Amino acid sequence: MIKNPVILFDGVCNLCNGTVDFIIRNDRKKQFRFVALQSESGKKFAQKFNFSSGTDSVILILNKKVYYESEAVLTIASLMNFPWNMAKVFYLIPKKMRDNIYKWIAGNRYKWFGKRSSCRIASPAEKIFFPDPEDLKF
Repeated sequence: MIKNPVILFDGVCNLCNGTVDFIIRNDRKKQFRFVALQSESGKKFAQKFNFSSGTDSVILILNKKVYYESEAVLTIASLMNFPWNMAKVFYLIPKKMRDNIYKWIAGNRYKWFGKRSSCRIASPAEKIFFPDPEDLKF
């Protein structure tokens, strides 16, 4: 099993892929691992943690706990270094309101940011951040 925090994301979404690039660039600890929901690894995670691989949410798996929507985003930010970890101040906003904002952005992400024709393929330099299905031993 991967001991790192795992972020499952929409592999064809330009916003999601841009966010993955941002996290890779700014995560000084190099702690996060990334899995496209549509990939074979994503399907294994969906089966293991009992969520739909067709979900419309970013998902964070941390210490065998699953976080969705705004909770996932804020937990990811809180694990990052300053100044990004300051986003945890948004926990002051009620969860229902945060999740509604998240759903509004998620529902418009293709219209606003576009969509790729296929899932992201990790570059050789990024390969360490994207586990292969055989790396997943649940």
